[in-house]
Amino acid sequence: MAIAKQVLKSKPVCKVTFSLSADEVAGAKDVALLGEFNGWATEAATKLKKQKDGSYKAIVELETGKEYAFRYLLDGTTWTNDETADKFVPTGVSYDENSVVVL
Repeated sequence: MAIAKQVLKSKPVCKVTFSLSADEVAGAKDVALLGEFNGWATEAATKLKKQKDGSYKAIVELETGKEYAFRYLLDGTTWTNDETADKFVPTGVSYDENSVVVL
């Protein structure tokens, strides 16, 4: 898992690269990114694209100066966090936590 941030000079936006290694997806065929930036809606989820090495990656442009809770959804059934997230917050639903990226 890794999060890379690239702040754009021309506008208050940060290109955030979300990625999961082949080991972390554990054979999943569908890897989606859900969070506050897409209303946690599965139909609006950002799909991560499979890379040659078996990892998955997606780039999302997010407004700077904010924090965004997110999680990955594997094969539509298994939620997982990003261990490299800036921080973690309770989901409010169970004892689970959401990953948070701070921009």
